Amino acid sequence: MPTQKKTPIKIQIVEDHPLTAQGLRALIESQEGFIVCAESPTCAQAVADAVRTKPDLVITDISLPGRSGLELVQDLLACCPGVPTLIFSMHQENTFARRALEVGARGYVMKSDSSENLLAAIRTVLAGGIFVSPAMSSRILEYVSIRSKDGRTGVEALSPKEFEVFRLFGEGLATVDIASRLNMSPKTVDSHREHIKLKLEIRTMTELIAFASRWCASQSTHPT
Repeated sequence: MPTQKKTPIKIQIVEDHPLTAQGLRALIESQEGFIVCAESPTCAQAVADAVRTKPDLVITDISLPGRSGLELVQDLLACCPGVPTLIFSMHQENTFARRALEVGARGYVMKSDSSENLLAAIRTVLAGGIFVSPAMSSRILEYVSIRSKDGRTGVEALSPKEFEVFRLFGEGLATVDIASRLNMSPKTVDSHREHIKLKLEIRTMTELIAFASRWCASQSTHPT
């Protein structure tokens, strides 16, 4: 009796740099039983490709044209609720990993990490687990403990939506552009902006933009 062939595990890559996407595809398809079902350079394309190909896992960068990978995680939860997402980014894990998990991602790997670490993350998430580094796991537990005591300060005190607004101000976007990116009204952005200023103890919009710009610059690293 012939052995029934296993259905391959389908993985979608969301990455706007072709060389990085090619490297990811080569790594993934070097593993038995894994195939790349789509390469998507933007969030809009990623959603369309996910609906079309029904992947078992989506691997996405954070920095993408138009909308961010964090926003994509939320979009995918809405249109493909059973599909887990793994963040693969150059941004520092100690800031963005917790934010990624808060919006629904199942893991976070930095581009500077080893291929073995990325493969371990893929297998962990596919098995239903959550993957972050041991150091990040400890930081998240510490954060949960602090949050339970309502002791958050600074950027850590921002809600997920406030954080996205803050980050986009740091990337140089105007209020109307942020409203469009986050699918909210300019008045809502203004409301989030005022809450951010209060939490960060910042008085003016100029100070907020300068602070957010410095913060964004400090959170980026370059992949090796």
